[in-house]
Amino acid sequence: MTNGHQLRLYNSLGRRVEDFIPSGDVTGMYSCGPTVYAYPHLGNMRAYVFADTVRRALRWKGIRVRHVVNITDVGHAVSDADTGEDKMEVAAARERRSVLEIAEFYTRAFFDDLAALNILPADEYPRASAYVPQMIEFAATLQARGYTYQLPSGLYFDTAKDSRYGELAQLHAEGQREAARVEQVEGRRRKTDFALWRTEEPGRRRVLRWDSPWGWGTPGWHLECSVMSIALLGPHFDIHTGGIDHRELHHVNEIAQSEAFLADGQPWVRYWLHNEFLQLGAAKMAKSAGGAPRLADLTEAGYHPAAFRLFLLGGHYRSQLDFTPAAIDAAQATLRRLVARIQPLRPLPPIESLAAATPDDPAATAALDLIDAAISADFNTPKILAALQDALRDPAITVAGQRTLVAAADALLGLGLAILDPAELAGRRAVEDLTEAEGHAIEQLVAARTQARKERDWPRADQIRAELDARGIQVTDTPEGPTWQLR
Repeated sequence: MTNGHQLRLYNSLGRRVEDFIPSGDVTGMYSCGPTVYAYPHLGNMRAYVFADTVRRALRWKGIRVRHVVNITDVGHAVSDADTGEDKMEVAAARERRSVLEIAEFYTRAFFDDLAALNILPADEYPRASAYVPQMIEFAATLQARGYTYQLPSGLYFDTAKDSRYGELAQLHAEGQREAARVEQVEGRRRKTDFALWRTEEPGRRRVLRWDSPWGWGTPGWHLECSVMSIALLGPHFDIHTGGIDHRELHHVNEIAQSEAFLADGQPWVRYWLHNEFLQLGAAKMAKSAGGAPRLADLTEAGYHPAAFRLFLLGGHYRSQLDFTPAAIDAAQATLRRLVARIQPLRPLPPIESLAAATPDDPAATAALDLIDAAISADFNTPKILAALQDALRDPAITVAGQRTLVAAADALLGLGLAILDPAELAGRRAVEDLTEAEGHAIEQLVAARTQARKERDWPRADQIRAELDARGIQVTDTPEGPTWQLR
């Protein structure tokens, strides 16, 4: 098996599944990176696990990739607005550190999480602050071509000059106005118009500031991605990834300014891929919401980072995922069982591509075809996991065939199955790991505590709760009755 199935992906530009056809020998890929003013939370990291899945799928198909992930260390205003304070400056004031210290600290935290999640390093991680001169030149070109207008607050892109504005979001102008995260700006012609350059307010000197034809100030948030991607990948490239929220505003504005700058009548980027939100309760995880859990919170609670990666891969990237204690418990238990089953098969062969996978029996070849079909069908990682687990239970597949299939699946999943130590996964038990007797004993204790509370026997209720705590059981009282989970 050398060619396998045609790689097909869901292109947000048109909302349809399309064949992926590389435009050249090397596929350019750009992923919107973090604004390094705070720790990345679990919801942030879904975008990078997804981008890593795309990278691994392209490598699997023998397609060379040049990947760029930006680091936003300037220009991102609070609440994604065109005016107001810069997120980096707000963080520096809050933590009583310099903007440079803030950027370096949280950039390192981001890289630490990438490494913990076994995400392949990008080829470039450009800092926005290093490209401000190019951003000024880019904006000046748009001004010279008549795409802008100037206000006291800065230089704005006139979206009325772009007849295709909002095509990615599939919103007409009025709908785009409702969807955009915008604020009132005096003199702005349309709510969809966005800042290319944010000029300092009179009498107020920013910490982050550059001189420009429009006065001292900072670049608009959307400008950096266009400038850095074109500088590092060329005027046109194949793939742009990001969270689903970027599809409605940030990426819309990137397209508008980039195609106006290039002025060649061609689509700037051919394939736009967006992952859905990770939900915490009823709302998406967001730094601005506060309290969103981090990867470090999971590891401190006894979960392995690979369990979080497995949790993400267990859902399709275009489906919202609910992050719950029960879900991450189940992921850790699944990973523990998977590693235990795979350990006797080690060492695994070094396989990164379909061409390198050569099973020695028909059953393994058929299983490999299922894995290839799954990744080719818009990165269907849940089906890869299912195919892998089925293959490990199939008596018709030889040990050598199983080794090949595990290595092939993990080349796409990136769970580190060749090296994960079972001892690293023993730090936390899941409900699924309890014996029937253990589960029954816990249920009896919870019921006894409930009865004691009904009888207002508080010392007895507290005693039972202390016993549950000692067993690592967390009890939560709800209007519908108590629930419990393993700590």
